[in-house]
Amino acid sequence: MRRWIVFLCVLITIGVVVSQWKPVRSITIIVPWAAGGATDQVTRMTASLMEPDLGKKFIIVNTPGGAGSIGTLNAWQAPHDGYTWTANSVMSIASYPVLGYLKVTHKDWKYLLPVYNPNVVVVNPNTPYKSVQDLVEALRKNPDIPLSSAGTGSGGHIALEHFASYFGVKYKHVPYAGGAPATTAVVAGEVVGNMQFSNEVADMIRAGKLRALCTLGAEPLELDGYGTIPSIRQWYPDFPECATYFGIMIPADVPTEVLEAVYKIFEKAAKSEEFKRWAIKQGLVPVCIYGDEADRVVEKVVVRDLWLLYDRGIATISPLEFGIQRP
Repeated sequence: MRRWIVFLCVLITIGVVVSQWKPVRSITIIVPWAAGGATDQVTRMTASLMEPDLGKKFIIVNTPGGAGSIGTLNAWQAPHDGYTWTANSVMSIASYPVLGYLKVTHKDWKYLLPVYNPNVVVVNPNTPYKSVQDLVEALRKNPDIPLSSAGTGSGGHIALEHFASYFGVKYKHVPYAGGAPATTAVVAGEVVGNMQFSNEVADMIRAGKLRALCTLGAEPLELDGYGTIPSIRQWYPDFPECATYFGIMIPADVPTEVLEAVYKIFEKAAKSEEFKRWAIKQGLVPVCIYGDEADRVVEKVVVRDLWLLYDRGIATISPLEFGIQRP
């Protein structure tokens, strides 16, 4: 009996030690996009709220290039000890294998997802396009209208492809090294418009430097300081929803105690009133998704978007090669 009591005490002690994992040095988060874009914004806000409970600083490193695949690879090649993370949109990190950029798939990561982010159709206010119908008609007449994105396979590019596929139009794709420069290009008149994420265009919409035509999300978007941006489904009810989740990714094979500790810290940060206020101001939908729930959410996004990339001839490798069945 004494042996069993000692054994149980040891187990309980181990459990306490595991739940109290604390890093002994700073944690690096590699943001594989330019500073100021959707991923960068969400990562910096989330990390700032996790730091007090983590007990160590986060070092945010922006490594743009290859539609985010270069920074993602750097994070994957670092030791899987819990001290190097990455960040991205779900659709971007899932697209790299079918684009031939990386062999690492979406199943190799664990996710901390604090926001749901709809795409928004915007144009330079000096263009004649006052509605989504105006833009569609223009694209039907001129397939060389330049529209920007954060790069091939990025969330903004996938939204452009959904749009082009639905309306049977073509456009001139102008990729940039992130959502921020892609949006700046619209403001500067280098391109006509884009379909980037809400927090990448929110400030410029409020300032009148971008004209919002609609959101590609399923519901209208309430943008603080601006008003309501209607959903494209107001006019086209069966338009496929274009939105994704953003957050932080950690290699799935890090020590279990690391994930358990990080999940608790993340939940507190994502559910805080400070984070919720910030997210709503940016036109984001605050959520708190991690663990098994995140795995299920990611799988739905993967099935929806990877087959689009393949059928449109953008992806060079069939999703079937990664066990992803056609929906």
